[in-house]
Amino acid sequence: METSRRSLLRAGLVAGAATAVPAAWWDATRASAATPALPGTPFTLGVASGDPWPDGFVLWTRLAVEPLAEDGSGGMPAKSYEVLWQVATDPRFTDVVRAGTAVARPESAHAVHVELAGLEPGREYWYRFRQGRHLSRTGRAHTAPARGTMPSALAMSFVSCSQFEHGYFTAYRRLAEDRPDLVLHLGDYQYEYKRDTYVAPGGNPRDHEGPETTTLAGYRQRHAQYKTDPDLQEAHAVAPWLAVWDDHELDNNWADETPEKAETGFLDRRAAAFRAYYENMPLRSSSKPRGIDLQLYRRVHWGELATFHMLDTRQYRDDQACGDGYRSCPDAEDPSRSITGAAQEAWLLDGFRRSQARWDVLGQQVFFAQRDRDSGPLKTTSMDAWDGYVGSRDRITRGWVDAGVRNPVVLTGDVHAHWASDLKLDYDDPDSRPVGAELVCSSITSGGDGADSASDAHPWLAWNPHLRFQNNLRGYVNTTITPESMDADFRCVRRVSEPGAPVFTRASFTIEDGRPGLNQTSDNAPTTLRGVRPDPDAVGDATVRRETARP
Repeated sequence: METSRRSLLRAGLVAGAATAVPAAWWDATRASAATPALPGTPFTLGVASGDPWPDGFVLWTRLAVEPLAEDGSGGMPAKSYEVLWQVATDPRFTDVVRAGTAVARPESAHAVHVELAGLEPGREYWYRFRQGRHLSRTGRAHTAPARGTMPSALAMSFVSCSQFEHGYFTAYRRLAEDRPDLVLHLGDYQYEYKRDTYVAPGGNPRDHEGPETTTLAGYRQRHAQYKTDPDLQEAHAVAPWLAVWDDHELDNNWADETPEKAETGFLDRRAAAFRAYYENMPLRSSSKPRGIDLQLYRRVHWGELATFHMLDTRQYRDDQACGDGYRSCPDAEDPSRSITGAAQEAWLLDGFRRSQARWDVLGQQVFFAQRDRDSGPLKTTSMDAWDGYVGSRDRITRGWVDAGVRNPVVLTGDVHAHWASDLKLDYDDPDSRPVGAELVCSSITSGGDGADSASDAHPWLAWNPHLRFQNNLRGYVNTTITPESMDADFRCVRRVSEPGAPVFTRASFTIEDGRPGLNQTSDNAPTTLRGVRPDPDAVGDATVRRETARP
């Protein structure tokens, strides 16, 4: 069957064990017990699925009886454990269609990746794991529709920037309650700082365990701490994810082999971060790291409705120009500078030329449209965003225009605020026509509670007429993609400093098939409450205290 609209997918997710477990599965578990029984449940980090194809997806879990163990082992013995898995067409597992075993090995932090094939396209499935007498929660997954078919709708949500210390992951839970078919995570899944280094306004309601992450053990422990959060577990369990990283999975504002600040051993740190990222995310084996390299950019098709081009704008970029930050920087205009690297750029442009999709969606990390923070003739922009790599942006934009891409849409994270923008070939000409649209999700928590208030310090929309919307509350974006339109709801929670806040839609936009640019369909903010605080980026929303000596 084809994927349905979000409004038709309201059945509850089964969160615990099924009521009936087939006897053969119990027997196989007993027969395979070649290692000592674990003292408690090893499924403390939840379950996940990812990278859906028409015939399958990736199943993930990681065994950890003591998830916050300092050595990154999750408290697991240095032994391999057999893990059984099941996939069914119903949440009670009365119709099991696939089952098998996988081995959780200590050298992989007891992570399990199962790449499924042979399933039916365009339908829901449920899955679970067992180790010994311990049964995991149940997760819901979805195969992509078959190539050559046109689904009636796709409910897709996208998120970014979840700093554990800055607040509670309520937005993840609210996203799960909205029941998307697919979730895109656009980076900053976890943060590298030790406690009291990156402080939200009003203080941090939670603390990181361990020192700043620089070692494999440290990154494994940090990922485990994030994965213990019950709200994050709900978001992973509700739908398959397409995940890409940004900077904080390794180090703030890193660029290829260059760290934010000079440090010895950065390439070892990069290799450790990449290895831990793969171990803890539902990625295919094609993304297994090889030393300091990890193939993360990839393409996923949702029938002929949408093609998702998932980008990596960190691993191959030139170092930020003019020392990073907001600058008026001639080097940013150098056409030889690249944020994607030559190989990824060629891959993306080839994808545009070959595309038969109704919607071509770029899932990526940093602000794509021009964002000038100077009211005068001087252009002052972020060197960490596509503004610092103008040649890259021009080539990619011209590439989709020349290829005749029907509906290009860029999805973005990073800046800890909701934004919506028209995309242009010439941002300095306010009368030039839109050639695409950009939707930017706020953070899950990064920056703390945020604000739903206007600011005269940086009237971004007045200085950049192509920018259409901004809001500095925390949240995520829901989209409903149909052959006729992409509808986007900017979802917000009023506070993350305490758990359980309700969610509401601050504004909605529609992008119509064949008509590039945004149409605003609702704005629920009173006139006096529109806008964001002065600086929408992380350093403007919180205090970062870097120490010269790294742990």
